[in-house]
Amino acid sequence: MATHREGLSDKPHDWCMIPAGTLMKTQKVITIDGMLPVEDACGILIKNNISSAPVFDSTQSAPEYVGMFDYGDVIAYLLLVLLDQVPGHLQQQQQQQQQQQQQQQGSGEDATLEITDIIRRAIYGQSVPVKLASDLSQKNPFYSILPESTLLSAIEEFACGTHRVCVMDPNGGIQGILSQSTVVEYLYNNRKQFPTIEKLLGQTLRQLGLGETDVISAGADARVLDALSLMSQHGVSSVAVVGANGVALGNISMTDIKHVMKDFKHKLLWITCFQFVSMVRTEQGIEDGQDRLPVFDVRLDTRLGFAIAKLLATRSHRVWVTDDMGRPIGVVSLTDISRVIAESAGVQTTGYPRRASVAVRGGLNTTTT
Repeated sequence: MATHREGLSDKPHDWCMIPAGTLMKTQKVITIDGMLPVEDACGILIKNNISSAPVFDSTQSAPEYVGMFDYGDVIAYLLLVLLDQVPGHLQQQQQQQQQQQQQQQGSGEDATLEITDIIRRAIYGQSVPVKLASDLSQKNPFYSILPESTLLSAIEEFACGTHRVCVMDPNGGIQGILSQSTVVEYLYNNRKQFPTIEKLLGQTLRQLGLGETDVISAGADARVLDALSLMSQHGVSSVAVVGANGVALGNISMTDIKHVMKDFKHKLLWITCFQFVSMVRTEQGIEDGQDRLPVFDVRLDTRLGFAIAKLLATRSHRVWVTDDMGRPIGVVSLTDISRVIAESAGVQTTGYPRRASVAVRGGLNTTTT
């Protein structure tokens, strides 16, 4: 089978078999030494304006990549240290490990021991190596593919919720990092060459079954810490901030934690969500000189192509779906988009994780129906 190269022909062809490596642009891959303190590792993300970076173990004779570190891990770390809140996915692991340990003595470091070590170090004012916090959120594991791997194989990973994969070179180094947004943008820009993609983009969110998921939201007067806690508990990367009438006022995403970690402004965790959203919007406007909309939203009858165009234009990872009153009724993320793209190629995605439905009103948790 002939290998398809980007830009060589306008003739329609199958996007699935395109080598993932052809989407890679020249990248300066930022990596993090696993022995660096979490705070310093977060500073590297902020300085380089990236949301994630591979972590390597420098104590080995031949450095090995041990995971990824992103802002979701920063949130999980802060909640663990400040509230002794174990991420939801690890609570079940702890219970299983305790049961196993009652039957036999385990060996090696497990999640329970790492969490205990993080808390102990924090209590005694010791630095916590970032390798302990790497993928603490379980939302950004280290996945790698070869340059010749197909684009479909990357999309399948993205459909499961993975946000990025590392493209490795023959020597075991990282050639580049391929993200959800890079692949979605490529397919969108080259849609004329891919009939199945062009047809997909012409369908509405309603037709594709998108945008009708339950919404995780925080009341405008809830604390930022409460919103981050919800984000960690339910494994989502953003929560909507709503007013008393349920109208969307903005959102808090996991990347916004950089405003807390920058200069260690931990006091921001105790201000209200509305105050935080307003502050972030102001800072973003100062940085790029552009006015920011309170929330990026679409309707159920919006075509997928338009929703993607809005995501790409705003450099967002999700867009909220609102009703005629401006109340959020769902969300469409790059993971959701990757899922429908995978399904259009015949991939079965039944059983992939879906969102839970929780709201925070004034700091109190209430389950929605």
